[in-house]
Amino acid sequence: MAVTPQLEPGGEPLPFAAPAQRDPALEEFLAEASTLLTRWLATAEQRPPLPALSVMPAVEPEAWGLSSERLLGDLQLVMEGAFNANHPGAIAHLDPPPLAASVVAELICAGMNNNLLAEELSPSLSRLERSLCAWLARQLGLGETSGGVLASGGSLSNLTALVTARHRRGLAQNPRAVVLASADAHVSLNKAIAVMGLPPEALVTVPVDACGRLDPTLAADRLRDLETAGRPVLALVATAGTTVRGAVDPLSDLAALCRPAGVWLHVDGAIGAVCGLSPRHRHRVEGLGLADSITINPQKLLGITKTSSALLLREPETLPAAFGTGLPYMEPSWGEAHGGECGLQGTRSGEILKLWLGLRQLGLGGIEAVIDGAIERRRCLQGLLNPLALDLVSGPMHLLAFAPTGADPDQAERWARHTRQRLLERHLMLSRPLYGGRHHLKAVLGNPHTREEHLGAVADVVNASLVDGALGP
Repeated sequence: MAVTPQLEPGGEPLPFAAPAQRDPALEEFLAEASTLLTRWLATAEQRPPLPALSVMPAVEPEAWGLSSERLLGDLQLVMEGAFNANHPGAIAHLDPPPLAASVVAELICAGMNNNLLAEELSPSLSRLERSLCAWLARQLGLGETSGGVLASGGSLSNLTALVTARHRRGLAQNPRAVVLASADAHVSLNKAIAVMGLPPEALVTVPVDACGRLDPTLAADRLRDLETAGRPVLALVATAGTTVRGAVDPLSDLAALCRPAGVWLHVDGAIGAVCGLSPRHRHRVEGLGLADSITINPQKLLGITKTSSALLLREPETLPAAFGTGLPYMEPSWGEAHGGECGLQGTRSGEILKLWLGLRQLGLGGIEAVIDGAIERRRCLQGLLNPLALDLVSGPMHLLAFAPTGADPDQAERWARHTRQRLLERHLMLSRPLYGGRHHLKAVLGNPHTREEHLGAVADVVNASLVDGALGP
């Protein structure tokens, strides 16, 4: 007879959900936690995006487990010190408010506690991941037999793509292989090079043009130079949405360069690939479907809760070819391969659930509306800023960065620090990236709660900073 372990003192059972009947204590706990969360979201405008004070509760477990009341009290303290993404003035980073269905799916995912390592540990979720990744890949133009796999963040998706490309090109044991990318490519490529056991110089960068795009003519020159030097290129990484300005590399031109040379074309579309899901915005990432692989991060604009990244491939069978080791302790896969053989991760949570449910809640029209709003807010803010006194750098996405015209690096740093503080005082949060040797302020306009009055307030502070001595001597 099965025995339920007891939790001393008092003979209370351990806090696991009952398997044969509804658990009223769990239901009450979840209801109270939901109230706590919805209240926190509903009062977002009463707190700044970046909290001024963070009070931490005790970290270590006590001798005996805490009651739900004490747990929720400690949870409240942590929440009060958290970044407030639901505030309309939170426009600093690629972290929008959470989509409602994605929050619900996150809860259900945690409760089911399935593991996408193998199909018998996640029967429906494994099929759901394969099917939804295949749909996403087809929508982005990778072809009828395309597919992919989810990963915990774009950095891991990019790394997985490069390892797959290296294996596909037969360069896994070649220490002279290199990766070609733009000077504005994401720093995750530097990490990927290190993890792959290649020296830092194996990441060969190509200058960008005045619009922040990788120059295909210079890329062609670099490819010829590398061939002459006997350095095989395992992949060229194009970017659809660079981190500071949201620039999109000329994907069609780069595909035309890679295809005859036999070079794998990976597109880091963590920011911009979602535009390929909308017929109205697909032109912003023209040529995306010509890639061999694409990273897409629905968490960065569509509000899918973190983490939500996918690597999509024209030939998804290259994933188990690169990562398959066999899982002798599991039953054979019912499909092409177990999830644990399609990337670096073994144990994986069912993150596909929140992506699937979130996209179903939005619908194609909702996806397009999210992108519409983000682009329009960027255009609105750009129109409110003084173009004569600011160097505005942007692209076809919803990112806008700016620095005072003619400011040297020291002046730009002082201005950005001072002006960001003025904005924070008004509960408006922009980031302060270093770009082109100078600090800029950057707005990411993906927050659907941000209204015209918030953008007007940002413009007022920024425009005033240009005449109130914020630049210093």
